[in-house]
Amino acid sequence: MAGVSRSFPFSAIALLLLITSSESMELRIGGKPNSWTIPASESESLNRWAERSRFLVGDSLVWEYDGTKDSVLEVSKRDYFTCNTTSPIQTYSGGNNTVMLEHSGPYYFISGEAGHCEKGQKVIVVAMSERFRQNVGIALAPSASPIEGPAAAPSPASGASSLRLGLFAVLTLTAVTLAF
Repeated sequence: MAGVSRSFPFSAIALLLLITSSESMELRIGGKPNSWTIPASESESLNRWAERSRFLVGDSLVWEYDGTKDSVLEVSKRDYFTCNTTSPIQTYSGGNNTVMLEHSGPYYFISGEAGHCEKGQKVIVVAMSERFRQNVGIALAPSASPIEGPAAAPSPASGASSLRLGLFAVLTLTAVTLAF
């Protein structure tokens, strides 16, 4: 009996850690439809949006644009800064593309249309590992705008749910420890 009561708190901790993990999200580039365009000003740059957003490994980026006039190229850091469209890592076309963030670190995207990258149609997205987010405990920045509608993955829109679950975990652990 004593062995069971000692292992219970560890089981409770494991269960709470499982509950507090987040789900992947689908995030519309720019946070709104048809944002994959040449920005009117620096303040409307997609990089401004990306700086205010957080991305986790497993999230998906969704591009919506006029596929007859543009495309999206995933490129190297060097090609991003030089707007080189000749050797992309990946090419996306058609006007509706979804890209999963499969690893942590930066992703570089530029427009495939001649001259658009030079005019600012590009974005850097930095994906954080889930482990990083768990070590920090709460969200560092507001969450990116998830896609509204049936295509969006159900998940919290901000770190508030994780904070509530974290508080729940502390209170439950305290109660379990006091009970034994």
